[in-house]
Amino acid sequence: MDLVPLGIIRAKGHTNIKAKHRTTFEITKDDYLTEKGDCIIGISSSAAVGDLSKEAKEYIKSGKRLVILLISGFDIEIIHCQGDEKLDLNNPRKIIVRKSSYIDGATLCIKADKSAADINRNLIKSLSTGNELLVLIIGFIDR
Repeated sequence: MDLVPLGIIRAKGHTNIKAKHRTTFEITKDDYLTEKGDCIIGISSSAAVGDLSKEAKEYIKSGKRLVILLISGFDIEIIHCQGDEKLDLNNPRKIIVRKSSYIDGATLCIKADKSAADINRNLIKSLSTGNELLVLIIGFIDR
């Protein structure tokens, strides 16, 4: 099995990051966060789903599985999810990872094994102090 790097994204933490949403998590290019944004784990993102490479989008739309690594400070979270041919991957502002099969233009992947509420609380604490978030999107090719 070979690893396929699909994207490296940087975002910032924020004091309003609570990460309590039970079905999604989101990373946004917006540079602000209100207390209502309980799914958002990163702001001022370097990219949105619409910014992913053509090759990355093709891989994700092929329906293969993905792994997303979330890194802040010394804390790491691993999320497994699924691509889908129905994904638009065209939103210019956000990335949303969903536990459900719901799809809109910001959806990166579906059937994720974790939402914002499931993410390591030490990582969320790091983000809530304003630390950087590094997001690695990885695919797999079976040999």
